[in-house]
Amino acid sequence: MWRSSIASSLKNISLSAPAYHTAQDVTRPLIFHFQCFSTTTTRPPTSISASQSLTSTSDPLKLGLGFNSKSDIIRAYASTSSAAFSVSSLASSKAWGVVGLAQHYGNCYLELSKARLSMLVVATSGTGFILGSGSAVDVAGLCWTCGGTMMVAAAANSLNQVFEVNNDAKMKRTRQRPLPSGRISTCHAIAWASSVGIAGTTLLACKANMLAAGFAASNLVLYAFAYTPLKQIHPVNTWVGAIVGAIPPLLGWVAASGDVSINSLILPAALYFWQIPHFMALAYMCRNDYAAGGYKMISLLDASGQRTSLIALRNCLYLIPLGFFAYDWGLASGWFCMESSILTLAISATAFSFYRDRTMQKARRMFYASLLYLPVFMSGILLHRLSDDQQHLDANNSDRFPELLSLPGTAIDDNGHHNEVRTRQVNGVSPRRPPVAYASYAPFPFLPAPSYDSYR
Repeated sequence: MWRSSIASSLKNISLSAPAYHTAQDVTRPLIFHFQCFSTTTTRPPTSISASQSLTSTSDPLKLGLGFNSKSDIIRAYASTSSAAFSVSSLASSKAWGVVGLAQHYGNCYLELSKARLSMLVVATSGTGFILGSGSAVDVAGLCWTCGGTMMVAAAANSLNQVFEVNNDAKMKRTRQRPLPSGRISTCHAIAWASSVGIAGTTLLACKANMLAAGFAASNLVLYAFAYTPLKQIHPVNTWVGAIVGAIPPLLGWVAASGDVSINSLILPAALYFWQIPHFMALAYMCRNDYAAGGYKMISLLDASGQRTSLIALRNCLYLIPLGFFAYDWGLASGWFCMESSILTLAISATAFSFYRDRTMQKARRMFYASLLYLPVFMSGILLHRLSDDQQHLDANNSDRFPELLSLPGTAIDDNGHHNEVRTRQVNGVSPRRPPVAYASYAPFPFLPAPSYDSYR
């Protein structure tokens, strides 16, 4: 039985085989299998004597297996090895092909989405969500909001490259993108942008609210269908793009709170004014590329760079009062007001330096300062933000001690009217109030202000 099974299997094997070093290297494993078969058989065939040993290398030729010589054995065994190797190599090549294809399209999707720029958009949206959350931050809601924002931003950036494929092919900085280089088709890119855009908007509508989804959809349309074509029509595209960049933090605030308030406009305002000097520096450094691509930028109409640098400086100065507004409106503490002022003066100094000396080096310095400004500003406002409990405490202190907010020499009666207060004078000199009265209210709002009745 075992003899017939081996013979029938060997008849179906091709006789083509690769070269081997010696015959013993091929026959040794085959002889080992024959020995294993012989040990499992209780009674050997009658054609083989009991005194014969199967350990000799010539024994397989005497078994009547259909082999006439050692060369038949070599060719049969080599064919078996070659067939097994071909099957395994084919499976391995298919697996590597699938992995390579996935890696190729994954890289194309990342480049179409402008992953680093989209992550910056997600960071601003997440910051807005935390600022609008009040005392407790919904971590799950934050993750859903960031995920939806990432998808919508990826869709907007992908559509931007679809519409600008011919312009990108002319620019040295962008000609290696997936569409100009031909690594992905236009239809494929449109399908990718449409799918992630719809998925991101739906995610925000289901997990956040319809207002946040509306901001996301409107921002996608504004970026892809207004800002992108304006880049080839008029320099006003820079300010339209700044509006696009200012919406994500407002989206995050709305996703957390469900409404728009005056405090929700501080971070969007910072994003709007920050983008102008950031992009003016970039447009000045890359104006040759923009000219080759056919874009209409301020820097192309300003050969001396004076107007470009002046616009950058003016918008840097617009950033200065934002820290005070955040403190005055109860969004952040006084420490943030001071830190924001110092930070804004620093970036304004680089803009002023660029205004005085309009060189590539000064523009690059202002560009790097703008890259540093935004993460530091957002980190500071998150670190020094006031929760709802702290804001209510400040309001209660104002209600408890209204005389500290009134004019000097006046007081507020039960009906809310200001009445003059007569203070007792000693030898014609008004008594001094203890300094702790002011210190306990300004830097430490949680400490009660002392009573002044004993000084009147």
